[in-house]
Amino acid sequence: MKIAIYPGSFDPVTSGHLNIIRRAASIFDKLIICVMVNAGKSPMFTLDERVELIRRVTEDIPNVEVDSSNELLADYARRKGSCVIVKGLRAGSDFENEFQMALINRKINPELDTMFLTSEHQYMYLSSSAVKELGRYNVDLSDFLPEQIIPDFQKRINTIRQGGNP
Repeated sequence: MKIAIYPGSFDPVTSGHLNIIRRAASIFDKLIICVMVNAGKSPMFTLDERVELIRRVTEDIPNVEVDSSNELLADYARRKGSCVIVKGLRAGSDFENEFQMALINRKINPELDTMFLTSEHQYMYLSSSAVKELGRYNVDLSDFLPEQIIPDFQKRINTIRQGGNP
């Protein structure tokens, strides 16, 4: 069984992420979407909330599993029996950083390859950070977020706007 891992912070999961998920799931027997802890970011949604949001938007994809981890990705992949990391690329600037991480992961776990999937043209500009910025200005998010999670996102934005904690 070929198992791949699609890691990320997914704060929130965007339509671009979902596009990569669907495409990768059609290639591998099993795709594990792993919400990773990134110490350099202050997330809008908790780790558990992000896992739940992803589960909701992928419930129709039978070979997708959603998990979370705060361990090194190369070690997580070894533990899960995965030999492939899937990374989505939007632009050339993404490639430099992701290529470096792929080399580091391969050094730590020589059995691990990284597969890059380029974003489809309608998602080339899309990032979770851009979605959060747009959300602050009440922009229609239907082209940016899966429809199932837009109410959750808007509720969180409203809480933040009112001075509450995310």
